Amino acid sequence: MTNPTPLPDAVDPVPKLLRVLYADDMVQLRELLVIVLNRDGHTVETAPDGFTALDKIKAAPSAYDVLITDHHMPGMNGLELVSAIRETPYQGKIIIFSSELSEVVNAAYHRLVLQVSKRRHILLVGFQRRHDRAELEVRARAARSP
Repeated sequence: MTNPTPLPDAVDPVPKLLRVLYADDMVQLRELLVIVLNRDGHTVETAPDGFTALDKIKAAPSAYDVLITDHHMPGMNGLELVSAIRETPYQGKIIIFSSELSEVVNAAYHRLVLQVSKRRHILLVGFQRRHDRAELEVRARAARSP
């Protein structure tokens, strides 16, 4: 009887470091996400609104692997931003990270998801309540602490 050849030790895959663009009008959320994602080695740029995020994507569509956007932003909301980005050569993934989406807005995002080709992906993440600024500031301060 022969002994089976031992399998090599499993090697943990090296996680891909992402280039992230995060659009949100709340500075506390932008700061918090930068801290959290930087800790994992990801590069994060932020935009305070949809117009700025769209300008960054248009200027360099291949500069970002992931766009994360809030829905509730003044000027250009997340749905308008995602719709406009679909008209660009941006190839990355899109995550909508928001709270309190109405059924109408939620359905509009889902229609966009159904229209997206296989090369583009949209993930919709919603919350049941909005965070108040004081709570976010506490979380941001806690995240800054080593």
